[in-house]
This record gives sequence, C-alpha cells and structure tokens, in this order.
Amino acid sequence: MDPTHPLAIFLQLFERGSLLLMCLFVLTRIPRFKAVFQKEEYRPQDLVTVTAVFGLFAIFGTYMGISVEGSLVNVRIVAIMSGGLLFGPWVGIVTGIIAGVHRYLIDIGGVTALPCLITSIVAGGVSGVIHLRVAKRKRWLYGIIAGMLCEALTMLLILWMAEPYELGLDIVSKIAAPMILAQVMIGLIVMLVQSVEEEKENVAAKQAKLALDIANETLPYFRQVDSVSLLRICEIIERKIGADAVAITDTSHILAYSGFGQERYNIGHEIMTEETKQSIRSGSITIRNNDADHRNEWIKSMIIIPLQEKGVVTGALKIYYRHAHQITYSLRELAVGLSQIISTLMEVSRVEQIKAMADKAEIKALQTKISPHFLFNALNAIASSIRLDPDKARELIINLSGYLRYNLELNDELIEVHRELQQVKDYVEIEKARFGNRLQVEYDIDDETDVKIPSLIIQPLVENAIVHGILKDKGKGIVTIRVKNEGDQVRFEIADTGVGIDPSVMEHIQSGSMPSNKIGLSNVHERLKLIYGEGVNIRRADKGTVIGFTVGKGQRE
Repeated sequence: MDPTHPLAIFLQLFERGSLLLMCLFVLTRIPRFKAVFQKEEYRPQDLVTVTAVFGLFAIFGTYMGISVEGSLVNVRIVAIMSGGLLFGPWVGIVTGIIAGVHRYLIDIGGVTALPCLITSIVAGGVSGVIHLRVAKRKRWLYGIIAGMLCEALTMLLILWMAEPYELGLDIVSKIAAPMILAQVMIGLIVMLVQSVEEEKENVAAKQAKLALDIANETLPYFRQVDSVSLLRICEIIERKIGADAVAITDTSHILAYSGFGQERYNIGHEIMTEETKQSIRSGSITIRNNDADHRNEWIKSMIIIPLQEKGVVTGALKIYYRHAHQITYSLRELAVGLSQIISTLMEVSRVEQIKAMADKAEIKALQTKISPHFLFNALNAIASSIRLDPDKARELIINLSGYLRYNLELNDELIEVHRELQQVKDYVEIEKARFGNRLQVEYDIDDETDVKIPSLIIQPLVENAIVHGILKDKGKGIVTIRVKNEGDQVRFEIADTGVGIDPSVMEHIQSGSMPSNKIGLSNVHERLKLIYGEGVNIRRADKGTVIGFTVGKGQRE
C-alpha cells in the first residue's frame, strides 16, 4: 500500500497514538503520577507536573510525525486536547502554546507550520472550556468532536495560507481524513485516565466497607472500655487489615497491643517511641515506610494516627508492618477512618460510663435523702409503741430492718415486683404507725405480675402521695397502690385523696427542669424514661393525684 494513502497514514497515526496511550498507562501505574491522576483538586505543582507530561507527549507526537508533501502528520492535537480535557484550561492552554510554538520553530516557513501553531493553541483553549462546562462522563465524546473540528480548522487554514493553493489542496486531500479520524484516540486517553479515577472510587468504597465491618465487629467492645476490650479491638483491626501489629495508647501509656512483638509490651507500659510522642503533641499523622532507625528493628513500616475527642488528642492508633512500603494511600485513608470511628466510639463510651455513674450516684443520693429523713421519725414511732404496744413495736422494728436492708442492697439491676412491694409495705407500716388513722393504705395487686422493674421506683411515689398529698390536707386520706395486668403489660398506679399535685410540678417533671433538691419524683420519671422510653404520667383526680407508669412483660433484663 502506498505510504501516502489516507488509510496507510491513518494506521500509522493510530500506531503512534497507541504508543502515547501505552506510555500514559505506564505512568498511571507509578504511585507518584497515579496519585496526581486520582485527585479531584490540584495544587500548582500538580498542574506543572501534568503540563510537563502532556507537553512532552505533544512534542513527542510531533517528532513521531509522518512527512507528507512537506507537512508533518502527527498526534500532537490528541495530546493537547487530552491534557486540557482531563486537567482544565491551565494545562490545556499552556500545553497548546508549548506544542504549537515547538511545531512552528522546527519548520519555520513550512506550509503547515503557522496553521499548526494556531490550531494547537485553539485546541488547548477549547479543551479547557470543555473541562469546565461538560460533565465528566461526557468529556471523552466532546473531546473527540472538538479534536476533529480543530483538525478540520487546520485543514482550512492550510488551504487558505498555502502558496500555491494547489500544494495545500494536495496536502489536505491526503492528510485530512486520517488526521481527523485519529482524534478518536482522545476519547481512549480520557477514558483511560478516568478509569484510574474510578479505580480510586472503587478502592474508597471497599475501604469504607472494610471500615464499617471493623466498626460493626468492634462496637460491642466499646460498651465498657478497658484493657481487655481494647485488646480485642486491636486484634480485630490487625486481622481485618492484615497488619503485623496494632496498638492503642493514651497520651503517655500503651492501653492495648496485639500482634508481633506483643510479649514486649505490657499494658500500662510507657510510650517509648519519639514518633508516637510527636504525633500526640502535634496532632498530626506520622508515616514511616522504610524505617531503619526505629528502636525495634523488625518494624519497617508504620502509621501513627492521633485519636481525638472534642478536638483534644487523647491517644493514638498505631499500625505496624514488618516489611517496607506497606503504608499505601488506601491504607492511610482507611487508618484515618478507623481512628475517627475509634475516637467517636470511645467518646460515646466515656459519656455513657459517666452517665451510668451519674445514675448510680443519683440513686445513692436518693437513698441518702430518704434514710436519715425517715429513720429519725421511724425510731420515734417505735419508741412510742414500746410501752403501749410491745408487739407492734417489735413488728415496726422488723419493718424498719427490712426497709433499711433493701435500701442498702440497692443496685441498678431490675428486680422482681414482689421485692419492691415488700419494701413499700415496710415503709407504709412505719408511716401508718406515725400518723395513725390519718393515713389509710389500700392494695389492689393482681397475682402473677410477671415483670421486673428498677429498684426504688414505687416507694418514692408512695412517699410523694403521703407527704405531699395526704399530710398537706386536713383530715383522713387514702393512698391506693395498684398493680394490674393489662394483656402484655403491667400497669402501676399510686393514687391519693390528698390536695392534688401543683400543675407547675407536672410541667417541671415533663420538661426535666425539676430543682436538684427535689429529686424523688423526678428521679423515678427520668429512670423509667431511660429504661423504657416513657416516664410516669400524672393526672389530677377529682380528689387528689394519680401517678402511674406501664411496663411491658417482655421488657426484662
């Protein structure tokens, strides 16, 4: 086949374009260049790098050109358009100027020198506009069309500027079709680089799934953060990411260490490495990919990520490898994600532990409030009964003993209803001894109330009914304690015939703004709401107040 035949020229152009494509593919496998291609925002030095790459490609394309009637048939426009489409106008225009000026200088006065200079710059500008205004998924198509139009413009300029006109016509008739068709290579190059970007997204998706899997598996161990649970967390991370060792520290000591060399590190061992101390001080990530100076010669790669709670560094997550260059970009991003998850879960765990301690402290505060207040009056009632009714005094002593024993054994576990009711009965008997016929207590309790409730829930409500209901009214009063089966629920109600609750107290209870020195009723409401999702409900009756709550029979500890 005649080498100047359009088909032969096209095949040679396609061959040269394929060479550019191959070179670009090799670059995308080199980590330094691959990282640049995968970025969404580019620093000036990144733009300089890719401009140099595509500028060299364009110059290389010119030198590989095929000489036809004094013109150079080449893939220069392919390189220029690809650079601008992928990286924006800065790269496209600068690459176009570099390649166009180079093309002009190597053939000053040539028939196609000036047209090639003009269309090289135009191609750079057009590719930049496409980058800014066309969706990424369509740039390859717009690039092919724009590249063909730019080459068509080159042909028109050759016809216009060539002297004699016949020479220009002869050149265009031979090179126009293959050069225009060769712009298909633009689409292939753009799709190749975009596939590298998609590869990043796929890796990110896999890393995100891995991070979520790790978070899901470690979540149970954050309920009670201690050395044992932290060790299990390290073991899970080590296994999931294939690390040789994983450690978690606070700001000065090792909290957990799993993996190779574990025997050297005891829990509570002081942090030895300066890298860890520096990361904690600065709050920045430390990466060593070929660490020959580390105190442990077996560690060749490591990443140290500070753990933060509310912006304050509280420790570090450390990942170790026994071979060099193991800390890849994807592993770094995964490690950062894990550190954020661990920081968040540790913070939540700490808050939950503080809350649990506060709840226990509140129960103890309630005990302290009740016991001294109640004990003095109970002893007085017993003393008054000793001479008049020794048997009654003996019963009251048993009641007081049972009441105090129950209070001293209080914890945050759920208990059987009958135990709570026995404590209430002990309390009621002492109060009835104090107030005589002013107080009457009635029980309406169903059998087989198969449910557990928090301790010290009913007695504060009964005390509230007596002290703030009955005793503030003149004459006699009745307190009714109801425990009723209602299908799959048990309904508890404390009703009194006293003065009735102040509406402002009801508002304070519902809003959680009860004064701290009045914690009895508020404590019951908040504890029930925390455990069951709903606290007490209060209503005023025709005479007095009714306070109740409902517990599902399946809601057990």
